[in-house]
Amino acid sequence: MQGLSDIPPQDRDALLADALPLASANHAGSHQAGRHSAPAQPTVPMPLSLMLGIATRAEEAGRVDEAEPVAAHLLKAVPDDPRVLHLAGVVAFRTNKRTLAVTLMERAIAREPRNGLYLRNISEMYRVVGRLDDALGAARRAVALQPGDSAALHNQAVIHHERGEIEAGLACSRRAVGLRPDMAGAHFAIAEAQLLRGDYAEGWEEYEWRFRMPGVPFLLPVALQRGRSQWGGSSLGAGRLLLIGDQGFGDVIQFSRYIPWAVARGQPTILATSNEMAPLMRRMFPDLSIATNWAECTMFAAYCPLSGLPRLHGTRLDTIPPPLPIPVDPERGALWRTKLDLAIPPGLRRVGIVWAGRPSHRNDRNRSMALSTLARPLAEVPGIALVSLQKGDASAEVSSYAGRAILADAARDITDYEDTVAAIAALDLVITVDTSVAHIAGAMGRPCWVLLPFTGDWRWLRDRADSPWYRSMRLFRQTAPARWDEPLAAVAAELARL
Repeated sequence: MQGLSDIPPQDRDALLADALPLASANHAGSHQAGRHSAPAQPTVPMPLSLMLGIATRAEEAGRVDEAEPVAAHLLKAVPDDPRVLHLAGVVAFRTNKRTLAVTLMERAIAREPRNGLYLRNISEMYRVVGRLDDALGAARRAVALQPGDSAALHNQAVIHHERGEIEAGLACSRRAVGLRPDMAGAHFAIAEAQLLRGDYAEGWEEYEWRFRMPGVPFLLPVALQRGRSQWGGSSLGAGRLLLIGDQGFGDVIQFSRYIPWAVARGQPTILATSNEMAPLMRRMFPDLSIATNWAECTMFAAYCPLSGLPRLHGTRLDTIPPPLPIPVDPERGALWRTKLDLAIPPGLRRVGIVWAGRPSHRNDRNRSMALSTLARPLAEVPGIALVSLQKGDASAEVSSYAGRAILADAARDITDYEDTVAAIAALDLVITVDTSVAHIAGAMGRPCWVLLPFTGDWRWLRDRADSPWYRSMRLFRQTAPARWDEPLAAVAAELARL
């Protein structure tokens, strides 16, 4: 069957132009049945159901730019058709028009309240916009209508998890896996729940499903996958082991503590990592071969992501290896001490701050905040100077800072992670949301206070103010979703006591 992507753009536009009057005529004709005039007999270039099918397949394949004009035309033509409202809502959600998406989906459900698919999809929309009670209600209705829908159960599990109802979410994930044993997302949800609970035995095993999830790229290009297997932990003899710095920058730092254990298995080892992390890794592991592109990684016997090493190590809560210290480049260390001496009057405590993570992170809407939110209580604490370590688009917020405390913008002169290390070494304390800066400060053994959302990442566990991964770290948690006032008040109070 020909899809929209197979039709030349000029013909596609003409097709949509023809289809819109057709759908409008059909829709309007139903309201004119009592008239004596003969009904219109439009040419039928493409039935509504066929257009819906084409647009739906395009959206499901990730070709939202193809689905969007079709959905817009159909919404004009038949604005009360629940199938059209549902499609338009999904497309709006995919294009980050979230308020519109929820409105359209609610209209679809009002017309077809027992459609489990609509309820399943709106549960995810409600979750993303922060309406967690509505999300859970819709997910439960979806599951009640379609008890065999593993995706609806998975949605419910994710909602429970975000609400802090970890055991309830875990139960839903297990039911989803029971219905569909190969459902990678449900397995990964089990991993996150168990790791968050500190049950590392099952958690690490289920964590291996992360690379089977849709949209998650495999670690190696296809050409390198052939004939190479994932390392099982035993010596490869003369064969080389390729370790891969996967996931985020913070993960590379957190799991780098396992590199000496892997090297000690007895085989030559090479670490593949990003250009951003390579200088730091070379300073931490001066004797390790480090590559920053796949062309340097053709000769190896087996591979393993760094995030897979805790499973092979058999890590449990009481056997987490200490982090490897991150050495400070002496020249940069001296330079950053001088920079901060010139920027900050003597006698003030130097507090580094980071308020936002990478926007593409799947939980960034919960973990990040605005500078004004973070600085409002902290800037009132006497005797401190704030030092921005914030990189990325959020760093522009420094220009609108109006707090009482001095704010020095160190990030302007930070060019790489070695600069970040040197700057942190010249600070008294780092206060940050859950970003790579927290891992750097923790690995350096520097005092670091981390602000966590209501349900934090698995590595920070539950109900703890400390971390077994970094002994110099303190954790300040939200007590309700999207509420930073309480943890920030606690941070400001502790800061005032120093």
